[in-house]
Amino acid sequence: MKAVVASLALAATGCTMLGPDYQRPALTLPDAFPRASSETTAGADIRPDWWMLYNDPTLNELVKSALERNADIRLAVARIEETNANLREANAAFLPEIDLGATATRSRVSRQTAAPLSAGLPTVRNNIRIAASTSFEVDFWGRLRRAVEAVRALNLASRYERDTVALTLTGITAQAYFSLRSLDAQIAVTRETLASRQDYEDLVRRRAAGGIASDLDVNQAEGAKADAAVQLTDLIRQRELVEHQLGTLTGRLDLKVADGDVRKLPVPPVPPPGLPSTLLARRPDIRQAEEALVAANAQIGVAKADLFPLVSLTGSLGAESKTLAALLTRPAAIWSLGPALVMPLFDAGRRDARVDAAAARTQQALVNYQKSVETAFREVADALTNVQQSAATEQELRPRLTAARNALRLARLRYESGYSAYLEVLDAQRTANDAELAATRNRQATLAAHVDLLKALGGGWSAADIIATP
Repeated sequence: MKAVVASLALAATGCTMLGPDYQRPALTLPDAFPRASSETTAGADIRPDWWMLYNDPTLNELVKSALERNADIRLAVARIEETNANLREANAAFLPEIDLGATATRSRVSRQTAAPLSAGLPTVRNNIRIAASTSFEVDFWGRLRRAVEAVRALNLASRYERDTVALTLTGITAQAYFSLRSLDAQIAVTRETLASRQDYEDLVRRRAAGGIASDLDVNQAEGAKADAAVQLTDLIRQRELVEHQLGTLTGRLDLKVADGDVRKLPVPPVPPPGLPSTLLARRPDIRQAEEALVAANAQIGVAKADLFPLVSLTGSLGAESKTLAALLTRPAAIWSLGPALVMPLFDAGRRDARVDAAAARTQQALVNYQKSVETAFREVADALTNVQQSAATEQELRPRLTAARNALRLARLRYESGYSAYLEVLDAQRTANDAELAATRNRQATLAAHVDLLKALGGGWSAADIIATP
């Protein structure tokens, strides 16, 4: 009884909002990411459609198709439509629901009851009733408002989920495309190697026929050519698999991509030194995790409101008579209006348990949010390391490639002049082939590392993003 009186007294002072108001949790992160690059001018901007920086029409078309036709994108859009409908439903709870009901019955009553009918009253009677009824919950404790807050947060989370899917999809598509172009370059290198080894096999056979070379040289030349042929076959197989992957990503299962070369793709700029960790707040997956935390926090208020009386207003307006002709006359009019209050007295702790469960879910959402931020920080740090190291490796591979090409040229001259055995040519060919493939694969790794960095930072950035803090 005291709880009812206290509840009514609180309601008399005006509507309130039970449950904690959301506040963004403070996270301890370093001010800047480690190993921030100094290869670019401070304040360099990267456009949101960062894949356009590669100036490759094929890549642009593939990303466009992926964003329009990929199944994961369509699924994320459908989830947004669902949460839009849920939000409309939650907002509709603030308005009365009006129902129209109509009944027509014919019944007979007994004259043998303890309170028999008065004389002259018929035992068989008709009753026709039509009435509009309504029920309206008065949101004294903020239950409906907290529910709307939770649904609105989930709606925003679904939109950030779509952005996360789009960012991930563009990254995967770009990296698959770079892999395809890398394989194109490796196939071109291997075909050149195969053609060169074929020429040298022919040369060795002619020299062997003239008594200048041995059968050992012939067999070594045949084996070297076979190695190149096997390598070429495997590279072609890998290219077809990557092409199939791109077909699935873009929703074009019959996709065919013309040959290209990864070495012709430019490397986009990297962030300036001292990149602030506050940029992580731009990532859609972190925003999605935060909105899930907002929704869970609001559900605490919904659970707490259930501990207090449910106050509602009900009413009806209509007509009731024994004949249809009299239904619309003034004497047949009926109406009712009044408040209703339902107060839980004993539920064996069920509602308190719901409050505790809501608080526990909020704690889980908080941990998930913190984990998302920490994972994002690690991903950016890893990507910065990979970008820097792959760039350094590319610088180191250039002299190796130049030396391997020169060594192959000199080995050929020495062999053709009779100063060395064919084994030197074979070693030089293998070394040059490995150096060419390593340089090509490292360029792919460099491009992939930049994509990882762009994804980890939530897409493109601007000088304003770098300077501003949330």
